[in-house]
Amino acid sequence: MDKVAILNEILAQNPTDAFARYGLAMEYAGRGETETALAEFARLLEEHPDYTAGYFMAAQTLAKAERFDEARTQLTQGIASARRTGNQHALSEMQAVLDDLELRS
Repeated sequence: MDKVAILNEILAQNPTDAFARYGLAMEYAGRGETETALAEFARLLEEHPDYTAGYFMAAQTLAKAERFDEARTQLTQGIASARRTGNQHALSEMQAVLDDLELRS
């Protein structure tokens, strides 16, 4: 059984499992299935708006697809999430990527 199948099995039993949803999104992103990955990130963040890593990795996926405006939006939302949760490390990483994307504008 591959990772996607395993993660889908976990999610079938517990659809709100944030870690499994994040893992599934990451697997799809790693396979280059951008739209499917973004759909999973969107579902994750809808159900768990303070799963800060989801914003960062969704932004990375979008940037890789050269969808820079959407990536900036995800980073801005992720920075807000990092502030709410007190995650300074994530905040600084996302701010650095956002600053880099701003230079490309």
